[in-house]
Amino acid sequence: MLTLLVAMADQPQDWRHGYDLMKDTGISSGTLYPLLVRMTEQGLSEAEWREPIQAGRPPRHVYRLTAAGVSLARSIGNDRAQPVGEMLRI
Repeated sequence: MLTLLVAMADQPQDWRHGYDLMKDTGISSGTLYPLLVRMTEQGLSEAEWREPIQAGRPPRHVYRLTAAGVSLARSIGNDRAQPVGEMLRI
């Protein structure tokens, strides 16, 4: 989750497709999408459906960090002394 948070925090206002996040982070789809669902449930990210640009393609989810997600990503960068589990409330 830390890798995903850091990648999304680079441009927190931009909506990102899962495929782009997989390329940027190297996280496999079987790990990435459950993380995105968990982050959305925890209020760290938001998701919405986007209609395809090309005809004949299915709609896709896009994701971006919420203010809480941006805040957590920044606190991780600023406070490496605190255990990761405590920061993420695992």
